[in-house]
Amino acid sequence: MILRRLPGVFLGAVIVICSIAGCGAGENPGEETHTDTLTRRQKDSILSTLPVPGAGAVGKALDAADAARARAEQHDTIG
Repeated sequence: MILRRLPGVFLGAVIVICSIAGCGAGENPGEETHTDTLTRRQKDSILSTLPVPGAGAVGKALDAADAARARAEQHDTIG
């Protein structure tokens, strides 16, 4: 009997969460909105230091991108 009510409860919870999230935006129209000041690279760099699965791969990808950028800059200065 509980399993029959589970989908309805889940749907209700999703609706409540979405309603709360939607109501929080734009409460004070005159107030300055705060945007994220971190770049994607800065976020990825922070992520690479966290103890979560895959974080090491993010760090290795950043290192590979840095190496590729350095090679491209070196090739640009040759010509």
